[in-house]
Amino acid sequence: MVSKELLILSASEASSRRTQRIDPAAKPTLPSFVRQTPAPRAVIEVVAADGARLRVRRHGNPRGPRLMLSHGNGFAIDGYFSFWSRFLGSFDVVVFDMRSHGQNPRAEPPNHDYAHMVPDLDGICRAVGEEFGEKPTAGVFHSMSAQCAMLQALAGRSDFAALILFDPPDVPPPGHPVRGKMEDYEHKLARWARQRRTHFDERSELARDYAKTRSGQRWAEGAAEQMARAVLQPDTAGGWRLACPTELEASMYLQVIPLGLWPKRADFAMPVKLIGADPDKSYPAATALSNRALAAEGEFDYIAIPGTTHLLQLEEPAACADAALEFLSEIGFSPGI
Repeated sequence: MVSKELLILSASEASSRRTQRIDPAAKPTLPSFVRQTPAPRAVIEVVAADGARLRVRRHGNPRGPRLMLSHGNGFAIDGYFSFWSRFLGSFDVVVFDMRSHGQNPRAEPPNHDYAHMVPDLDGICRAVGEEFGEKPTAGVFHSMSAQCAMLQALAGRSDFAALILFDPPDVPPPGHPVRGKMEDYEHKLARWARQRRTHFDERSELARDYAKTRSGQRWAEGAAEQMARAVLQPDTAGGWRLACPTELEASMYLQVIPLGLWPKRADFAMPVKLIGADPDKSYPAATALSNRALAAEGEFDYIAIPGTTHLLQLEEPAACADAALEFLSEIGFSPGI
């Protein structure tokens, strides 16, 4: 049986890479509870400088241009499968969960912040290039991961050929008319996160909980079940637990407020597309208003998906994928295969 090389790379120092041999048929880095998506072509594991372990999966067409995708706070990328499955035929699709989310083991709680997540992204990008080969890559990120990609690019450390950012929850500077709405929104989410149920006897229980939320009622068919599978891990006491502890989820909502992330398009070296929630719907999400303002003031290429809230890829996966594909075509980032 042919063995697969598993890459282990420090998120802060590329020189600290080491390898070990694993049996790909055994898929030891893929928990048995995640079977909603197809089996990946390859799995690599990145180890951050503080020991956080980040599992990266390769899907799709390895001959196509590469897309790298990740998710928002408290969620996991396999729960977005109805969205990113639409790229599998033509693109080399690499997906990963942020630290202490999804398929990753829990990392040190004090390091659950943007200061560690951005270097995590650095390490993942290097590892993907080392293991799968260097090629032009577009980043497709939602919410929390979108902000990490923005921070990486603004620091001059990003090699992405393009960025597609879904509804990043950027908070405007003090005095801005949308500032108060975003502060209230983040505090509301933090309070909700702290009160979340953390243990479930069956994964279907969480799926039902998702379906009862205001946003969940708009999710595409099957999205609640996909997300429940993606965010739950087996609990040693029996049943299932949330991969991301609720106190860490709450902390990330509050970290957004003082982040000071309100850039201009000219600050980025690569093409950038903002795809936001609908700011014109009745009772729009605060992030919808924030993204419209950011696009106008920062001169970003921008589109809003009609009728959506902050979880737009779960609500309208086809429309979101179409918007991403249209942008990639416009900038010449097409499969050509």
